Amino acid sequence: MTSLWRRLFARAPMPASHASVPLPEIIRHFNEAAADEEHFPSTIDPRIYHVQLILEYFGDLNAKRVLDVGCGKGRFARVLKDRFPGSALIAFDLAEAMLRHVPAGIGRCAGSMTALPFKSESFDFAYATESLEHAVDIDGAVAEMCRVVKPGGRMVIIDKNVEQWGRLKTPEWEKWFGRKHLEDLLGRHCGRVSSRPISYWEDVVPDGLFLAWLAEK
Repeated sequence: MTSLWRRLFARAPMPASHASVPLPEIIRHFNEAAADEEHFPSTIDPRIYHVQLILEYFGDLNAKRVLDVGCGKGRFARVLKDRFPGSALIAFDLAEAMLRHVPAGIGRCAGSMTALPFKSESFDFAYATESLEHAVDIDGAVAEMCRVVKPGGRMVIIDKNVEQWGRLKTPEWEKWFGRKHLEDLLGRHCGRVSSRPISYWEDVVPDGLFLAWLAEK
C-alpha cells in the first residue's frame, strides 16, 4: 500500500535535458508573455524578501554598475534604481517585448544569458531572480555571470528548489536547482559562496520553494 501511495502521489521527475528546445521558441514565448501583466508584472512590492536580500547583500549601489540578468520587465531594477538613483543599472533579457517596459534611466540590452554582450569584469554586482531556470545551458549562464563581475564583486541568484519540482506548471525547457548544484557552479569562479531557503516575506518561514545563492568573486 505504501509503495502504491508513493507512485500515485510522487512529483513528476524533472526532464533530464532541455537542449532540444530551440532558442527562437523560448524568445517567442517571452515576447508573447510580455502582454500578460498578471503573470509577468512590471512592478513588484519592494518589501518582499527577494528585493530586501539583494539590497542587504549588495549594500550601497550609488556609483556602481549593476546587471539584472533575465530582468523581464525590469521590476527589480526599477526598485534598485529608485533606491539608488546614482547607480548604473543594466536590464538584460532575452525578449525585446519585455524590455520595452523597463523604465527610463535604466539601460536595456537584449540577448542570451549564455553569451552576455559585456566586457569581462565590467560590473560591480549582478543578480538573476527566477531567470536562470530558463537559460537551458545553466553552466554557461553561471559562468557568464561570473565573467562579467569584477573581482570582489557580488552576485545573487534566486530561483526554485528542485526538491519542490512539480508544484507549479512550467514550460518544457525550465529547470530548477539543488543548493549544492549551483554552489558548485559558482564555486568554480568565486571564493565565497553560500545558499539558503527563503520566503517571499521575511517574517514567513520558507516553505522550500525558493532558494537564494550568494557569491563573492
